[in-house]
Amino acid sequence: MPFFGKRDKDKESSKKSTNLLKKDDKSSPSLEDRYELKDLLGTGAFSQVRLAESKTEAGKLFAVKIIDKTALKGKEDSLENEIKVLRRLKHPNIVQLLETYEDKSKVYLVMELVTGGELFDRIVEKGSYTEKDAADLMRQVLEAVDYMHEQGVVHRDLKPENLLYYCPDEDSKIMISDFGLSKMEDSGIMATACGTPGYVAPEVLAQKPYGKAVDVWSIGVISYILLCGYPPFYDESDANLFAQILKGEFEFDSPYWDEISDSAKDFIRRLMCVDVNKRFTCREALQHPWISGNAASTKNIHSSVSEQLKKNFAKSRWRQAYNATAVIRQMRHLVLASTNSRSTLSSGEENNSSSDRELDDQPPRPKTVTAASANGRPAL
Repeated sequence: MPFFGKRDKDKESSKKSTNLLKKDDKSSPSLEDRYELKDLLGTGAFSQVRLAESKTEAGKLFAVKIIDKTALKGKEDSLENEIKVLRRLKHPNIVQLLETYEDKSKVYLVMELVTGGELFDRIVEKGSYTEKDAADLMRQVLEAVDYMHEQGVVHRDLKPENLLYYCPDEDSKIMISDFGLSKMEDSGIMATACGTPGYVAPEVLAQKPYGKAVDVWSIGVISYILLCGYPPFYDESDANLFAQILKGEFEFDSPYWDEISDSAKDFIRRLMCVDVNKRFTCREALQHPWISGNAASTKNIHSSVSEQLKKNFAKSRWRQAYNATAVIRQMRHLVLASTNSRSTLSSGEENNSSSDRELDDQPPRPKTVTAASANGRPAL
């Protein structure tokens, strides 16, 4: 879970407005005019995400984030900042904000729909996985974050859960999502403690002013996990975890790292460097031989990495199954409507629809798996 500090003091907003977005004239179309809201895809503390179909482009699906103004009261600045950031960013590896709407009680963000699932889930499902695969993933992330930094935006909460595949295709690109904690450098000095334990940079924990380098540290942590399946820093106690991070204490444990190239280890050390002045920038990281050259090994490490990912990053997957089914079912209905609009469903199709409903109503129970050991080493 992200830990939230107080908003940056030097940029506290003195004005609170009911209208969070710049509104057009009253004749402007509403969300309901352009989109038909469908299945629930997910929920958050202040919002829910619904699948939506365009009313002007039949079959075109989107994700709509619906924010309750009442629940958001007192945190309007956070939403305004997220919208401002998303409007600035246009990159093929960043989930795009397409439109915004507002009524008396809610704010609606129409987002690009990504359907390929989370990073770790896809790796576990693969039959083969190599250093080269990990390097290709990190190259995409680095290119997107480098662009973000050029635009003066710091993400501040890069983690595997925020890296999503665009679609189920084998060669799908990776997408960066969730800009709720992002900050623009021109909005003032960043000193607020925010982010997710385990991925947060030392300078944040040290309560020092910080900048773009915090994202590079987080990319280093993700790269480490991609090559072994467990985190570089771990402890049941946040105090002990933070002490490890402040010192930059991590190891390349045997046997998990025995087959990993020296180039990969060097790449990680350059990113997870406590000294901000010596830490690589995204641009420098993109030039590292492990990313830009042929230094990444092509040996299959899937068995070891996937085993550790399942042990150390297990979560309840029934909700993911529910979310995926909502999208798949809607796509199926759209295909049926376009190819067989005048005929009734065959008995076989009726059975498929029934199976979908059963999965939605009775999701599989989450499995119990072993958690990581308290000292931060791999769970065995």
